[in-house]
Amino acid sequence: MRVGIVGAGIGGLATAIGLQRAGMDVVVFERHDRPAVSGSGLSLFGNGLTALRELGLAQAARGIGAMAGGLGVAAPAGQRRPDGRWLAHLPQAAKETVAVVHRADLHRILLEALAPGTVHTGRAARRVSPDGRSVEFDDAAETFDVVVAADGIRSRIRRHWPADPGLRYAGCIAWRGVTARPVHASSGSGETVGRGLRFGIAPLADGRVYWFAVLSQPTDAPAPDGPSVAVRRFGDWHAPILELIESTPPDGIQGLPIEELAGRLPTFRRGRCVLLGDAAHAMTPNLGQGGNQALEDAVTLASLLASAGDPDVALDGYDWLRRPRVQRIARQAAVLGRVLQARGPVTSRLRDTALRLAPAGATARSVLAVQRWQPPAIPLTPVAPTAKEALP
Repeated sequence: MRVGIVGAGIGGLATAIGLQRAGMDVVVFERHDRPAVSGSGLSLFGNGLTALRELGLAQAARGIGAMAGGLGVAAPAGQRRPDGRWLAHLPQAAKETVAVVHRADLHRILLEALAPGTVHTGRAARRVSPDGRSVEFDDAAETFDVVVAADGIRSRIRRHWPADPGLRYAGCIAWRGVTARPVHASSGSGETVGRGLRFGIAPLADGRVYWFAVLSQPTDAPAPDGPSVAVRRFGDWHAPILELIESTPPDGIQGLPIEELAGRLPTFRRGRCVLLGDAAHAMTPNLGQGGNQALEDAVTLASLLASAGDPDVALDGYDWLRRPRVQRIARQAAVLGRVLQARGPVTSRLRDTALRLAPAGATARSVLAVQRWQPPAIPLTPVAPTAKEALP
């Protein structure tokens, strides 16, 4: 089977790895001259780590990830007030299921797992034919048995689908950065919440810290400058927030509006073409599940294509398995974002009270429920289960 993949992000590369492990002929098209990689961090939760294990990348993931927030199992994690007082602690069971990585490191290990020549850069796909088998470029077209559109939140492929809902602004802007040097963050990791403001801290394996700052803002307001607004809005919050901002080069602070799909797609397939990752289910980052769900997509699709004699059966199965789950998680992420970004004096106090009074057991169950995922019971290779890598 010959498969064309549009987009060399996390989902596209992971799908290519799974398909190559199953012995398929795979070509990945990337419109940039080299794959564009965000200079920010990414939390790999239990489900994402399981997907990487299925792709044979458990050892590589351990090498780049900071387990338990990079601070050791005894360090606190959870939600705080701007003055540093804890509202809620993330239970130990939930802390142990996350590894924080730099996106560039994850991208590198995915590329290294592919056969040389798999990724064709500088090839901008314009659309896919209605039957889903032909990828059209400016100068030519190529035909495949299956086409995977993994071309991100502004997917050019999805834009030509009759049911494309378009994008919706989620009401806030996020700035992200990684410190240029290690910063001592032993006071804890997680999120600090204010009135329409939020700051996240996630240490990396090498001692540097990935951070993000979120500001609620009306649609028609001009976007403020990232470095200056970060210091102005968050500079008097608890340590080490100001140090994190000042330890990040201004040109390394990236600000973007938070967007999501404006509605639910009725199907992830059109003929022999399927949507994957943000192209299929772009969601707000409030649950940290965007990249993890793309990895789930990749393993599911590769497993089904490897096992089904009929590609149409495999694509139907992919849509049936993936669409309800990711659309439910996208809704949960949107609701959580509205709660955490509460702006009013009453709503923000209610949020803080709810966080403070929530039982630790209930919090752990809700966090772990999102991560509860098992890949299809179809191995990507004929390797015996005992030979597979095991996560710590």
